[in-house]
Amino acid sequence: MKALLKDFSLSAVVAGFIATVISYAGPLVIIFQAAKAGNMPHDVLSSWVWTISIGSGVLGILLSLRYKVPIIIAWSAPGSALLVTMLPDITLNEAVGAYIVTSVVVLLVGLSGAFDRIINRLPPAIAAGMLAGILFRFGTGLFVSIKEQPWLVLAMFCAYLIFKRAMPRYAVLAVLVVGVTITIASGELRSEALVIGLATPVWINPDFSWQVMLNIAFPLIMVALTGQFVPGMAVLRNAGYSTPASPLISSSALGSLLLAPFGCHGLNLAAITAAICTGREAHENPAKRYVAGVSGGVFYLVLGVFGATLVSIFTAFPAALIAALAGLALLAAIGGALSAAMAVPDDREAALITFLVTASGMSFLGLSAAFWGLIFGIAAHLLLRLHPAWATAAKGQQTVR
Repeated sequence: MKALLKDFSLSAVVAGFIATVISYAGPLVIIFQAAKAGNMPHDVLSSWVWTISIGSGVLGILLSLRYKVPIIIAWSAPGSALLVTMLPDITLNEAVGAYIVTSVVVLLVGLSGAFDRIINRLPPAIAAGMLAGILFRFGTGLFVSIKEQPWLVLAMFCAYLIFKRAMPRYAVLAVLVVGVTITIASGELRSEALVIGLATPVWINPDFSWQVMLNIAFPLIMVALTGQFVPGMAVLRNAGYSTPASPLISSSALGSLLLAPFGCHGLNLAAITAAICTGREAHENPAKRYVAGVSGGVFYLVLGVFGATLVSIFTAFPAALIAALAGLALLAAIGGALSAAMAVPDDREAALITFLVTASGMSFLGLSAAFWGLIFGIAAHLLLRLHPAWATAAKGQQTVR
């Protein structure tokens, strides 16, 4: 506790807060869509929000303190999107059964240490290209939002540039303050939407069906490992942290397993929001950025308890504010990822392919763009770095022709 107080900084707390806000801003809307598709009762939806919030908060605090690294845990947004299409055709009890199976499989992968061996073999340029592709749409979202609220977004953008020059550690905080102030002053805040309400957990008996296992559990496992943990570890590696992946995966899977009967569909290592906490904006000293992970966990706990209030807050603020805040908070992370992707000349083209596929947002065979970006990038890396003997033979054949 003494070490935490000694390393405390306002910039790290702000980074944790913004990471938490952005975690809820988009992915929570997907959960509401999934709940609506499945005709989910309000108390069960409230329990779902409670589990993912409390689980993310507790794991984030414990892991950040344990490894002294800004570790952000969040629920699977791609997994939530998958449930939007699946929940109308299955019962909630069957979904919970699939959640449990998913958590057990991911836990076994984490305990086996296989993921560590895979991530250590991944070329850094490819990982950075994938990260840049994931974050790309948030950067462009900043400027797209100008069409909706030009004065609000431009004011936030100017505040970012001014503070980035004068007080870089507090640039994102200034953006948040300016955005909230303008929203309130212009009357854009929908105060009538604000309510105060607590979330409570509801137990759901699991029901196991092999069809549901194939339709939900298998895709959730693939999404968790390739779409969440791979980019999440890429963020940590890109920031210079060598934390092993196995304990992070195992802890997240164990938390998901314990909370699954209450509606939790999966907790994963965050990537997009983690990039906010691992950058220099959180703290100049990388060893003190773990405070951002701890503070983010605390905000998760608070917002999770006040589930109904949380929903109303995001309804009250304009969407352009959240989009601009996310884009500006991630500018440095996007720049760093692009720089790392292009840093190795021999891997530059493979990294570019990874970036383009990931940034495209394409989906194929139910797997995300991040997964396919990784596949295309590794394939390009291997083909462009053929063994010299193979390369000589290929050139010889071209000469003969």
